[in-house]
Amino acid sequence: MEATMEATSMSIFQAIILGIVQGIAEFLPISSSGHLIVMQRVFGMQEPALTFDIVVHLGTLVAILIVFWSDVLALIKNPFSKMTGLLIVATLPAVIAGLLFRDLIENYLRSGIWLAAAFTVTGFLLVAADRFTKGVKEEKDISYVDALIIGCLQALALPPGISRSGTTITGALSRGINREAAAKFSFMMAIIAIAGAGTLEVFRLITRSDNICDTYETYGICCTLSEPAVGIGAMIFGFLAAAIVGYLSIKLLLKLIKACNLRYFSYYVWVLAALILLDYIVFNLFF
Repeated sequence: MEATMEATSMSIFQAIILGIVQGIAEFLPISSSGHLIVMQRVFGMQEPALTFDIVVHLGTLVAILIVFWSDVLALIKNPFSKMTGLLIVATLPAVIAGLLFRDLIENYLRSGIWLAAAFTVTGFLLVAADRFTKGVKEEKDISYVDALIIGCLQALALPPGISRSGTTITGALSRGINREAAAKFSFMMAIIAIAGAGTLEVFRLITRSDNICDTYETYGICCTLSEPAVGIGAMIFGFLAAAIVGYLSIKLLLKLIKACNLRYFSYYVWVLAALILLDYIVFNLFF
């Protein structure tokens, strides 16, 4: 038996909220992918529209390019610099892990119990990060071994709920890199990570056999579930929200990293993990 579930149109309000969530969680160490799953469940969305996902990622990419425009320009002018090599080395582990474990991550690591566990781990990482306060390495002192280790930790953040910025900053601090250089290197890595994720989503959007609907089976009934329809207005507001809030989030984290206050974010993700677990075990409203 086959049934069709009509797509619901994403409102401008929902687009703004998702853009704000993306802008905050992409750069603050609280996991954007985990938060987007939570918000999608709150809004009753099974999956986000891929086009909208690309748009809000572009918004956060614009934010980080604005903040670090001089560093990006320097890399463009000198593409064979040491920093370019460091960023390539730091990116490779995530690329390899993504190719090997993409299906596992997308199909099995999105449940409430997983998100609760992943947010909890992120909290402990942030507590650990605040304990590394004696780093003396400047940006120029970062080695390829440092970059590889930081990159391996970034690969661990591919599953939703594990913060990319949290793992990379913690990894950099553990290697004796000072806090400002650690944050900056993490954000430079984010440019490649966000651009790569957006490119992959564009490719998936183009190559999907059915660009409108996905089919799944539940209770023996074959159902066709359309992804949310997204209008131009929703995309524009989502993009602007992600860009503006992303810019502010970067500025905030750069200030907080100097004050050694990353542990405050751990309290937040632990509370969120507890609420998700409570819903998963007792209420079943969203998970």
